[in-house]
Amino acid sequence: MAAPDRSEDEQRWSAGMARALAGDREAYAKLMAELAGVVESYLRARFGAVRESDFLEDCVQEALLALHRVRHTWDPRRPFRPWMFAVVRHKVIDLLRRSEVRRSEPAPAQEPAGPAQDPTQRIDGARLLDALEPGDREALVLTKLEGYSLEEAAARLGVSPAAMKSRVHRAVQRAQKRLREEDLS
Repeated sequence: MAAPDRSEDEQRWSAGMARALAGDREAYAKLMAELAGVVESYLRARFGAVRESDFLEDCVQEALLALHRVRHTWDPRRPFRPWMFAVVRHKVIDLLRRSEVRRSEPAPAQEPAGPAQDPTQRIDGARLLDALEPGDREALVLTKLEGYSLEEAAARLGVSPAAMKSRVHRAVQRAQKRLREEDLS
């Protein structure tokens, strides 16, 4: 079976995006519909049946949204295909990281068999978060609990990624200190 002619795709996609950027809504809708199939095929080739179909569909939709959001960054003097797949790869990596963070959250702790703990010596997550300063709390919740990347969390809070990294580090350090002070670490 002959490989598809990528140059035809490249020409069609470049022309479609150029028309879309010039305001042609019909060309944009046609391009995005075609790219949906291309992105799905690309992801199926990389992940196959290993991933749930819901995850695959989420990846396709998120990748298309990412392409839509950054469409203004495509330079018509440069090839479309590498730009598109770079955007798709980065979005899929973000989604995989987020899903791994959620999947790796520890199971709820069970009470130990034996003497009951003194309730005054227990701390719950909400109390620990409430003890943090609002900026630190937001940074910790966005990155560690909700699974946003540093860049995504920084954009949500309107700070630089470096500032977000500092906030997260500070929040983790303060939470650990609080646990040590309560002798719960």
